Amino acid sequence: TNHFLGNHPPFASVDASTGGVWTPILKKSRLKPGSQHFFKVASIKRWTHLRLNIFPDGGVARLRAYGVALPEFKRRQKLDLASVLNGGCVAACNDAFFGPKDNLIMPGRAKNMGDGWETKRKRVKGHDWVVVRFGSPGRIDKIELDTNHFKGNYPDRASLEGILSGQKSDSRGKIPKGRWTPVLAETKLKAHTRHYFTRALLAKGPFDYLRMRIFPDGGISRMRVWGNVL
Repeated sequence: TNHFLGNHPPFASVDASTGGVWTPILKKSRLKPGSQHFFKVASIKRWTHLRLNIFPDGGVARLRAYGVALPEFKRRQKLDLASVLNGGCVAACNDAFFGPKDNLIMPGRAKNMGDGWETKRKRVKGHDWVVVRFGSPGRIDKIELDTNHFKGNYPDRASLEGILSGQKSDSRGKIPKGRWTPVLAETKLKAHTRHYFTRALLAKGPFDYLRMRIFPDGGISRMRVWGNVL
């Protein structure tokens, strides 16, 4: 209700639907003027529409619905399995000091270094890592690692591993346990370059998670994983 100080709705509720009957997912709740309100929703069903009800009237600045995207795909459909537009998410990383992990799968090429994923410089031996969950399990055809804008702070090398977790779609923030399959051997990278890998792929899946290790640290602006949905 940002900026709505004397004309905010005192109460609101939210209903959800998949195009048919509306189901209440947030009961009638009190709102405050000029405030940001967060409400937990117990429903884990797949929804396509939300209806905001305000009582009796007034102004609401923004409505946000945080959750997990569950897109529907055709079998063997070819797409970027990792893209946020196709339901992908970055499940975890060990470091994101200079750039958020979620930038890695955003649409388009990065506008600048801050629009990519970047870790802080290491002063000890080791590597950094990030885990990406696909929008749908699939078989990989081609992978792109883009170091756009990273000229003096790109990773020297990178490797990739995949796993088919069998986890349900509502557990995408969890890193699966089990044996990871090598997908790309430790490979030299270049500054400010789009790297494409097809023949170099050691395995194509099926996978629903991909783990990237970068050596020793640095920034990668985008990861693309083209493949076919199972």
